[in-house]
Amino acid sequence: MNKIVGIRFKPTGKVYDFDCGAFVLNRGDHVIVETEQGLGFGTVAVSPMTREVRPTKKPLKKVYRLANEKDFQQREKNLTDEKSAHEYCLKCIQEIDLKMNLFTVEKSFDGSKITFFFTAEGRVDFRRLVKMLVKQLGSRIEMRQVGIRNQAKMCGGIGRCGRELCCSSFLEKFEPVSIRMAKDQSLSLNPTKISGQCGRLMCCLTYESETYQEIKKDLPKIGKTVMTPNGKGKVIRHNALSNRITVRLEGGLEMEISVGQIKKDEDPIKR
Repeated sequence: MNKIVGIRFKPTGKVYDFDCGAFVLNRGDHVIVETEQGLGFGTVAVSPMTREVRPTKKPLKKVYRLANEKDFQQREKNLTDEKSAHEYCLKCIQEIDLKMNLFTVEKSFDGSKITFFFTAEGRVDFRRLVKMLVKQLGSRIEMRQVGIRNQAKMCGGIGRCGRELCCSSFLEKFEPVSIRMAKDQSLSLNPTKISGQCGRLMCCLTYESETYQEIKKDLPKIGKTVMTPNGKGKVIRHNALSNRITVRLEGGLEMEISVGQIKKDEDPIKR
């Protein structure tokens, strides 16, 4: 049995499990942990708990120690270096005319590696750029091309709802989003109304998707002919949350009725 603590390295990044050993940690504490890239500066996101680790899994990395004043100074220095590296890289990109959008820079806690994150429409030959960066910065350089959704997550912003972007505030990973989810919720299919800051379908379309699918199981499908108190009609819209449907009667009149008002005949109605 191991005492495991959840550590997050970025404000909205993924939570990683670490062996906290004999350390007494609380949520929000800053710690130095062992990672594959060396020592890292992280924040306790999940309080320590005793859990059984399956023997098939790799041994968990350990919490090295609690962060001290010197560690905070090192982190501030890294932030300053990241800003300088970002400005210099932008200058180099313009100089050699590369078709790429650099949006953030991260420096490892020990300063041994600097990672440059960018987006681009296709593959980018950045070998010359890397040589210029290594010569100027004197550190190991990694160029990482990411998707537009990852850029929005890392940069943050305000959504059309007026709140901070979900991806940059609490979402740890992206779920698949489809236009069918918008259709199931009877939302406008105008791309400008269901797309987020990244230009992709909004992540929040997934939040109530399962609920709408469950509710609509008991609603007649759109296009089906039903018998209403005013005669036969074809279902043209759903109001799932209120359990009502809109029907176009044979004369062209549209009416909204509850599902309970549909008459059930002995003879099935043909579509």
